[in-house]
Amino acid sequence: VKLGTCNTPKPSFFDFEGKQKWEAWKALGDTSPHQAMQEYVAAVKKLDPSWNPQTTEKRGKESKTVFGGPVISSLYQEETIREEDKNIFDYCRENNIDYVTKAIQSKKVDVNVTDEEGRALLHWACDRGHKELVSVLLQNAADVNIQDGEGQTALHYAATCEFLDIVELLLQAGADPGLRDQEGCLPAEVTDSKAITWALQQHGTGE
Repeated sequence: VKLGTCNTPKPSFFDFEGKQKWEAWKALGDTSPHQAMQEYVAAVKKLDPSWNPQTTEKRGKESKTVFGGPVISSLYQEETIREEDKNIFDYCRENNIDYVTKAIQSKKVDVNVTDEEGRALLHWACDRGHKELVSVLLQNAADVNIQDGEGQTALHYAATCEFLDIVELLLQAGADPGLRDQEGCLPAEVTDSKAITWALQQHGTGE
């Protein structure tokens, strides 16, 4: 509302709350900040006639005002992890290519190792948009069609997060756009990007 037209990258696949807010912001299009604010106030007052937009709400030790004043971000934030507590997935999320490469090539870590949700390093690299790391993983025999606990492939992740360059890289490496997740969705069905949908359709949907 305060910043006008959506001008930030789409949040990562796992940032569910952040993605919902981003999509709502993007849906406003060219709506001016003033107009959006007026519509927001009208909608809230309709739900709660006693609501006052100038009221300061308390949250823990911090204060938050709806319009102006200090603002506490509720968007996705990375947890700070001590170096000694990090695992291979943490280094992957950080895009620490050197560490991940050495760990894989020294055989300390299986390139297709998965976390508790069935997500492989390739899933995480695609989710975060780390194209170079994706390339390194593929060069070190990462399974391009590995599926997580919900049946989603790296292609699903890259498509959802709208990383066209990574989608193309995965397709070149043999990713199958015809693999469905447990909900029956193809990678082409989980993205809003027309360019990605077109790229996936050009490689066939397996139907």
